[in-house]
Amino acid sequence: MTEPGTVPDGSDPVALAHWLFDRARAGEGARLAAYVAAGVPVDLTDAAGNTLLMLAAYHGHAEATRTLAERGADVDVVNDRGQTPLAGAVFKGYEDVVRVLVAAGADPDLGSPTARSAAAFFERPDLLALLGGPPAP
Repeated sequence: MTEPGTVPDGSDPVALAHWLFDRARAGEGARLAAYVAAGVPVDLTDAAGNTLLMLAAYHGHAEATRTLAERGADVDVVNDRGQTPLAGAVFKGYEDVVRVLVAAGADPDLGSPTARSAAAFFERPDLLALLGGPPAP
């Protein structure tokens, strides 16, 4: 087993994947970009269907989210719980991440709950405005 934070040697792909998911949670976009350039799938998913971009967004890392989106990560991926990166960023109140995802074309009406309905529920008119207004009735 690899010590936390230590780069796995690559002989254990599961350990490498877990390490990469931790890098996404920590917002290490440049490091993730290097691994994607070396062949790691940009939409690598964990056992719950969370991608690297989903984890970066949910943990409030706008630059890592942008870096992954620029490398082709799916900004509209839906995890096993029906959540999208955009809805997660709205739920957590990360305006900078919401801006990055909207600029990358994320759909505010995907998932359950949708990003638009989450912004309305949590009374975030600032985020709702970024998403283009209130959800349809």
